[in-house]
Amino acid sequence: MIKETINKLHSELPATVKLVAVSKFHPFESIEEAYSAGQRIFAESRPQELAAKVKTLQVRRDEMGDPDYMSDVEWHFIGHLQTNKLKMVLPYVSLIESVDSMRLLEAINAWGAANNKVSDILLECFISSDDTKQGFSVEEIMGIVTSESKYDNIRIRGVMGMASYTDDEDVVRGDFKKLADVFAQLKEKIGEFPNLDESCTEVSMGMSGDYPIAIEEGSTMVRIGSMIFGERYV
Repeated sequence: MIKETINKLHSELPATVKLVAVSKFHPFESIEEAYSAGQRIFAESRPQELAAKVKTLQVRRDEMGDPDYMSDVEWHFIGHLQTNKLKMVLPYVSLIESVDSMRLLEAINAWGAANNKVSDILLECFISSDDTKQGFSVEEIMGIVTSESKYDNIRIRGVMGMASYTDDEDVVRGDFKKLADVFAQLKEKIGEFPNLDESCTEVSMGMSGDYPIAIEEGSTMVRIGSMIFGERYV
């Protein structure tokens, strides 16, 4: 089932859209099955679970005697990241999609300075009518990217957002339009400020239930979990 779904998604998604398989709460064996179907980007939302899966992959390599097994896997972090858990996440991920506060932004930058690492991030924008969701306001995002203070150990790759939890497709589309508009504003400012350069290319929006709408509105990255892996195991 996992392989069939991955193959179907890869054949249907536009070449401009990356598939992020949300593997949180699913066993490592499910990741291996998706990998065997050609999937390379996987997303986790809990530091402990990410660290455990990274360790499992290393154990697999040791058992197989193959240090290159699944060497091209990319891990994304999509959950709320606490600043005291950075060391469990930052060494392993290629992208933190869920930077949702100045405190976290500055902590990632400071960790990078101390560990000689530049972290790729997305700024999470609050676009929905659901008050339980997190993220920066549009004004806060523009303030970050237009700041003359350079974050030397962070690379802003774009924005991420989650639409309102509703069956009303017009509302969902409106939320995605908001995020696409924020991204368009960022693109206009590339080269004008020290925290924005040509690597700002990503709009991560769309999940299992709404990704077709997100793609229509300009998503470059869709996060799909239940459609691929089924119900979570915890």
